[in-house]
Amino acid sequence: MKLDHLAIAATVLEDGVAFVEAAFGVTMAPGGAHGAMGTHNRLLSLGPDLYLEVIAIDPAGRDPGRPRWFDLDRFVGLPRLSNWIVACDDLRAGLAAAPEGTGEVVELQRGDLTWSMAVPASGVLPYDGVAPALIQWHGGAHPAPRLPDVGCRLIALEVVHPEGAALAAHFPDMDGPVSIAIGPTPGLRATFETPKGRVTLA
Repeated sequence: MKLDHLAIAATVLEDGVAFVEAAFGVTMAPGGAHGAMGTHNRLLSLGPDLYLEVIAIDPAGRDPGRPRWFDLDRFVGLPRLSNWIVACDDLRAGLAAAPEGTGEVVELQRGDLTWSMAVPASGVLPYDGVAPALIQWHGGAHPAPRLPDVGCRLIALEVVHPEGAALAAHFPDMDGPVSIAIGPTPGLRATFETPKGRVTLA
């Protein structure tokens, strides 16, 4: 499994974009709408095979008739780092190894991008939301290499949970600058190199 992208959740997409652009000193690239989930996003390159998205409920989108991914239906407060997404070559095999409750396979498409994603029935990922979401891209198309390189790179992602050792056991061969640690409060913390220097988001 390989770290694919990070998600910043926001109640309003434009607020999340402004948050990232101010923190990093960059301009985010266009994204698009996810009709099946009633969400939309903007994107930022973190290198040739990694990216960051700001994601929010799309006010022009339809009600998906189910909880949205990344627990966005309950999201409140300022924009923040909310999720990490891991790519696997075989999503169903990845689900078999992942924590129980990681989700059901949903097929998605935006333009020529097609992918499968595991989405929990409740919208909430295991381990209080800090377990990764799983994704499988199809057809060779991926957002990362299409994005303009604005000089941002992920240095480290730290995932913290009281049962961090149990979570880490599900992902023994993770490819990417990810560490899973034991700590009293579940959370994510990511450090980036940016045009404004080293920036940490949580």
